[in-house]
Amino acid sequence: MPTYTYRCTACGQTFERFQRMSDAPVAACPDCGGAVERLIEGGGGFILKSGSHGGGRGRGAGGCAYERSGQTCCGRSERCDRPGCGGGH
Repeated sequence: MPTYTYRCTACGQTFERFQRMSDAPVAACPDCGGAVERLIEGGGGFILKSGSHGGGRGRGAGGCAYERSGQTCCGRSERCDRPGCGGGH
């Protein structure tokens, strides 16, 4: 569950609430009862990692082949930082 930050438009108080994404936004300031707005912040984010290693090209399918085979997908003898380059160097 994400943590949302709110700011009161009446008194300027900021506060956080740990809520489900499906929960209704907070409507009133806990201090003065004024209207609040939910602030957009960077958040913590998350990273999805693939369980497959090999069988494809590019970073999403195991990244550069240099670590596994000694050559990249485009035939270079050094690491290629372009995902799925397909020999276009």
